Amino acid sequence: MPSSLTVERDGDIAILHLARPEKRNALNDPTVLGLETFFTSVPDEVKAVVLVGDGDHFSAGLDLSELQERDLRGGIQHSRMWHQIFERIEFGTVPVVSVLHGAVVGGGLELACATHIRVAERSTYYGLPEGQRGIFVGGGGSVRVPKLIGAARMMDMMLTGRVYDAEEGHTIGLSHYLVDDGTGLETAKDLARRMANNAPLTNYAVMHAIPRITEASGGNGYFTEALMAAIAQNEDEAKQRLRDFLEKRAPKVEKNR
Repeated sequence: MPSSLTVERDGDIAILHLARPEKRNALNDPTVLGLETFFTSVPDEVKAVVLVGDGDHFSAGLDLSELQERDLRGGIQHSRMWHQIFERIEFGTVPVVSVLHGAVVGGGLELACATHIRVAERSTYYGLPEGQRGIFVGGGGSVRVPKLIGAARMMDMMLTGRVYDAEEGHTIGLSHYLVDDGTGLETAKDLARRMANNAPLTNYAVMHAIPRITEASGGNGYFTEALMAAIAQNEDEAKQRLRDFLEKRAPKVEKNR
């Protein structure tokens, strides 16, 4: 992987760092290709991943200093490269929790939206300044962001340069959890450990089936759900977990304290 990415292990979770703090973790091609390398070769013993940015920011987006003038074909191919790599995160082998703080802007927001759970610290702010830069989102933002906040809000962000702070972003759906500054990583690691403790096939079904079911017609969605439910419960691990619950060896669902 490039020097702009570092990884560490904590039991059965991996912590992947965007390591360009001097550039506010702006995303250049080596970094994005490094994400592809990591997420296509996650070790079998890793059950969940935490994605965090070093320094004061998660990611300030595309590194505009490295933006090249491309012809039409080159521009399409470059955007499609980002699409394919971010899809390896969204539709990968393990769930991913992102820790958001400081700038989550442009391509940084597109990257965050490709993760499955987002933990935002109160320093977080969200923006899509492409409209003011004379460009357009190219990392899947026009697909993923409206699913979270609606097309009207995304249009507002791009047309007017509107920036949402952490509380506003949490209210409209950009983050799942809102925590105090400096606590995001530990919160994300705790969530990742919970997910790592799930049956791997169930995690895979949640990651891959739910997004597709929500885009399917009702009948197709119900049928896909039935297939996935049958596949999941037929696994030996699922059968053992159900036996543990019925024989009172598994914890019950309780309200968070």
